Amino acid sequence: MSKSPEGGGTSEARERLLGTGLLFAAGDALGPAGVILLLVYPLFDVGAALVDIRSARAGGATAPALRVNVVISSLAVAGLAVAAASGIPAVLRVWGIWAVASGIVQLVAGATRRRLGGQWAMIVSGSISTLAGASFFAQAGGDDPSLRGLAGYAFLGGVFFLVSALRLNRARDGR
Repeated sequence: MSKSPEGGGTSEARERLLGTGLLFAAGDALGPAGVILLLVYPLFDVGAALVDIRSARAGGATAPALRVNVVISSLAVAGLAVAAASGIPAVLRVWGIWAVASGIVQLVAGATRRRLGGQWAMIVSGSISTLAGASFFAQAGGDDPSLRGLAGYAFLGGVFFLVSALRLNRARDGR
């Protein structure tokens, strides 16, 4: 549920929500289409963070949390690609580690940027990511590991991303 809406990425939020629907439709299939859908979410995260880094630079900021997010999400893409060959439990473990790591980054970023306003969604999202990531990791060792929970997680992440982007756009425009 990693977010990097500093640049006001409402189009990225819409794309994430659409990708969520596709991920849910793929169900528990780890065929080529399912693997591509698994990789799309963290790839969007990398892309959105890179756009936001550029926007932050234009505003004179350094955005260290966004840089960390690019690294974490890039590693998640590579890890998920490898894990997909091993099956659903491996995918859930990698996704869980990614969710926990990116959730912690969100919590730190949201807490340090509270003065900007509109950070409640990032803080809540970071908390949910951390808890959900631990849940995915635990589910991997269960009797019937499933990818269906990832779709709900991705949907909620898209919603929080959209809320954060809209709030930051309003704050930037002085509304």
